[in-house]
Amino acid sequence: MRQTRRHFLSLAAATVGSITVLPYSVRAAGQSGDKFAGGRITVHPISHASFVMATPAGTIYCDPVGDAAAYSSFPKPDLILVTHHHGDHYKPRTLAALVGDKTQIITNPAVHDKLPTELKARTAQIANGGSTAFGKLGIDAIPAYNMTKGRLKFHPQGRDNGYVLNFDGFRVYISGDTEDIPEMRGLKDISLAFVCMNLPFTMDVKAAASAVAEFKPKSVYPYHYRGRGEGGTQDPKEFARLIGAAAEVKIGKWYG
Repeated sequence: MRQTRRHFLSLAAATVGSITVLPYSVRAAGQSGDKFAGGRITVHPISHASFVMATPAGTIYCDPVGDAAAYSSFPKPDLILVTHHHGDHYKPRTLAALVGDKTQIITNPAVHDKLPTELKARTAQIANGGSTAFGKLGIDAIPAYNMTKGRLKFHPQGRDNGYVLNFDGFRVYISGDTEDIPEMRGLKDISLAFVCMNLPFTMDVKAAASAVAEFKPKSVYPYHYRGRGEGGTQDPKEFARLIGAAAEVKIGKWYG
């Protein structure tokens, strides 16, 4: 991927390649996560597009919104990723309540422009095609946009981010809000993917499954799958059926 920018942020937890011991109550209950040569990644769905990952690089929050109490059983984030400015992905009040003394934030430029001053001071911005680093963790900004007539206004091309997190021997793709764009279909060597699917804002289950079958991640979480109106919500079990043997489908508890 073409690198347009590189920021070097201080690493707030253990370096990639070592295992960070994180006091998650859910982990104590036996959730083991994905083990790889560099350590282990455990995913904790919060709601819709929001989740927490325990990783060898520290505790990572993605698009944290809603009541900060929903995150109270987790450590303060070492890193927060924000894909775009819509209210189900970006809430400055929630961010302000969650950040710790050493938390770093990465956003797309549109969110960076909206951040309160105190949050902007701890935030790096990367645009589509750009890259940055959190210690030894490389982070690439993947385009996220609509390409179907009637949906273009929701996520115009060039504004919003997906992300690829490059751990040592383990690559994680977070789609953000997007359709099955060429940049998604062209991804390589993805170990774990988070793929959205809801109408009218992103794509339907068939498009999501078709894209996953093409870029072939080892494992995939369908997420962000409740939409608006009849036919808006997509079925993760149907997604798994359509995927078949192309990838391991993980079903998380995103909704109550």
